[in-house]
This record gives sequence, structure tokens and C-alpha cells, in this order.
Amino acid sequence: MTAITENTVTKDNPAKKRALGHFWGRVLAYVLVWAWTAFTISSIIWVILSAFKSKREVLRSGFRLPSELHWENFGTAWNVGKLGDYFPNSILLVTASVLIVLIVSAPAAYVLSRARFKGREALTNMFVLGMAIPIPMLFIPIFSLLAFLRVNDSLTGVSIVFVAISIPFTVYLLTGFFSSLPKELESAAVLDGCTDYQVFRHVMLPMATPGLATAAILNFIWLWNEYQLSLVLLNSPENRTLPLGLYALQNAMQYTNNWPGLFAGVTIIVVPTIVVYAVLSERMISGMTMGAVK
Repeated sequence: MTAITENTVTKDNPAKKRALGHFWGRVLAYVLVWAWTAFTISSIIWVILSAFKSKREVLRSGFRLPSELHWENFGTAWNVGKLGDYFPNSILLVTASVLIVLIVSAPAAYVLSRARFKGREALTNMFVLGMAIPIPMLFIPIFSLLAFLRVNDSLTGVSIVFVAISIPFTVYLLTGFFSSLPKELESAAVLDGCTDYQVFRHVMLPMATPGLATAAILNFIWLWNEYQLSLVLLNSPENRTLPLGLYALQNAMQYTNNWPGLFAGVTIIVVPTIVVYAVLSERMISGMTMGAVK
């Protein structure tokens, strides 16, 4: 009787039906998000626990705590796997690339969000289209261009590529953020005699700090784990980054069955990005939220 009544009310009341569908849609979304979150967290915990276990424990103990902490696994990954040599390369490459991306993208985003000139919409759409180009399609032209410039197989050449492919997304993100900032402060600075550069440098840029932090975090996490471009553009062992070092470590460890050493290498690469995201996630979310409001 209750089911018949509910079906009748739902059929006779479209608003009730939409509300019920919205409720179950939210329930399904929450279930999927929490299921994915639980899977991700459990995978990270399993990898970190496995990094401290012996070879036998990795295959048998599952999620149980290691009976003894095997710190030598990290020594194997750091020294034998040469991740200690690749770590400075990744730090230098990613940090320099992110800084250059912000230096180039911030003024461009400010102009696109504030200035009114012919072709502004077309120029903005070009940045949006730049995000849609699949990276594998760029391998041959990028390799040819770097060879022509004589910066192939170098961290400088890879940094140039990292900056170029990161600019479209960063400009798009910062354009939305600059658009959300109040125009009254900009007008007041102009009335006080500030030039356009002074308005940007001393007024708008400090207010855009959350947006810049958001762009820096997202670019850092992506470039830190970038593998495809580094594999194609870097051939010399001394120029390898951490993702390439992890791939070489995986090839070496699978013949010795030293899976704890491999998990230790994964931990060395993954934990820094997790720490950065955990520490700065609140600022990143606030920056994305402010940039979404126009």
C-alpha cells in the first residue's frame, strides 16, 4: 500500500519526482567518490607498508604491519636504483618550469581577463584548444624542433617543452581567477596615477596569490610525475628524471624479485606530492573556488 501511494504521489507531482531523482543521484555520486577515495588511500597505504617489508612478507602479509622495518629497501632504491642521482634533476626541472610558467601565464591571463581588444576571444579560445591537443601527437615535431635548437637530450630542452604545454591550462585557470577580482580596486589605482604595469604588479598580483598557488600546485604535481615526454626527449642516464628512474628500477627489480625495493622507489616519488597536496590543498581549493566565481 505504501509503495502504491509513493508511486502515485511521484507520478502526480513532477517536482517530487525530480527531487527524488536528484536525491538518489547525489547518493550515487557520494558512493562513487567515497569508493574511489577508499581505493586510492588503501593503495597508497599498501605501497608504503610494502616498502618496509621483506621479500617474503610482501607476497604473504597483505595489509599487515611489517614484523621488522627494512630501511635497506630505501637504500637499494636510492643508491642501486640511482634515484638519488635523478632526484636533483626532477627538483631542478620541475621547479624551474613551474616558475617560468607562472611568470609567463600570469600577465597573459590578466590581459585576457581585463583588456578589451579585437581578437581577444579568438586568442582565449586558442589557449583552450591548446589543452585539447594529445601530447603523443607532438612527439615528432617537438623532437625535431629541439634537435634544430640543439637542446635535445637536455633538461633545458625538456623544461622548454614543459613550459609550452603547461601554459594553456595555466592561462585558462588564471583568466577565470583574475576575472573574479573586483574591478573597483583596479579603477582606484588608475585614479591614483598607477600605470597598467603598476596596477598588475602592486594591486592585482598580490590579490591573485591563491590562484597562483593553485596553478603552481597543479603544475608541480603533473610535471613531477610526467613520464612520456621525458622518455622520448631524454636519452642520457645522467639526465633522467625520477619517473624514468622508477621505470629502470622496475626493470631491474623484476629479475631479482626485490619488490620491496621497487615499492620503496614508488614511495620516494609519491610521498612528496602527497605531502605538498595535503599541506596546500585548502589554499588550492579556495583558489579554484574564487576563480570559478565571476
